[in-house]
Amino acid sequence: MTDDAQPPGSDDRLVPVVDCALYRHGERRPGVLPLNEAMDAVHGSSDSFVWIGLREPTAEQLQVVADAFDLHPLAVEDAVHAHQRAKLERYGGTLFLVMRTAVYVEHDRLTPTAQVVSTGEIMIFAGPDFVVVVRHGDSPDLRDLRRQLEGRPDLLAHGPAAVMHGIADTVVDQYLKVIDAVESDVEQLEADVFSPERTDEAGRIYQLRREVLELRQAVLPLTLPLRKLAEGRVPGVSPEIATYMRDVNDGLTQASERITAFGDVLDGVLAAGLARLSVQQNTDLRRISAWAAIIAVPTMIAGIYGMNFEHMPELHWTFGYPLVLIVIVIACALIHRAFRRNGWL
Repeated sequence: MTDDAQPPGSDDRLVPVVDCALYRHGERRPGVLPLNEAMDAVHGSSDSFVWIGLREPTAEQLQVVADAFDLHPLAVEDAVHAHQRAKLERYGGTLFLVMRTAVYVEHDRLTPTAQVVSTGEIMIFAGPDFVVVVRHGDSPDLRDLRRQLEGRPDLLAHGPAAVMHGIADTVVDQYLKVIDAVESDVEQLEADVFSPERTDEAGRIYQLRREVLELRQAVLPLTLPLRKLAEGRVPGVSPEIATYMRDVNDGLTQASERITAFGDVLDGVLAAGLARLSVQQNTDLRRISAWAAIIAVPTMIAGIYGMNFEHMPELHWTFGYPLVLIVIVIACALIHRAFRRNGWL
């Protein structure tokens, strides 16, 4: 089923539904359930829940679902406008989890303006008998996750918290994939900075630092919400799901540590690049100074004999001109040799 596909039903014409299904004892009811029927089916049922996936709904579209499941207006407003930090909040019997997603943007070569990381958001409303997932921007496709979870009815039997775990696990796995790709960019940039060729990589370094910072802002705030879920301190999350959440939290910790390391590496690469550029400039300046000193010898001699005084030594001597040329060549050769021995040329 594509992102634009919608199951039939009067409410479905208003809401951008990606998928909608009813689960009883972890088993999915066959087919795609119309939204209005799904909202009615779970009320009053203790062994069923409905999983609704939405893609960038407007305020009016999301309000249809909010009215049916009594979602808090503040959480609904956050889910509509997006651009939220990762957080976990509780409104009555409903958990509201916000996660920033990250997608690696493929590129042939890193440039000072290249986009490396694109972010989006996933908001999850999880109640006793429903889970509503709202996606914004670039985020992983959850259809494969839904199929995987449907193959684990023992896990889905734990209800909406199992869906929350599956989505969090998918988001963190995506973080690690993005980090692996960014690491390749960092290694390539590091190799370019220390290559024998004369390059100025400051622009590329700053751009990659900005992209890593955006990734950091997506990943690190999720640490506290996942820690709460992993420690079993959240009502509605069973101890079994909390155990699974600990594994997800371990993956997030690894991602956070690697992103922090990127910042240290890029700071070191930038410092090394600037130091190398300074050394190159000093080398150029020494070479210019050395050649200026060599050129000063014939300039001085030519200046002396260009004063046109009547009585000057060797002025009318037959071998005066070749002698001056020989003196100039020998003097310049000696100075050039001295500069080469000192590493200036």
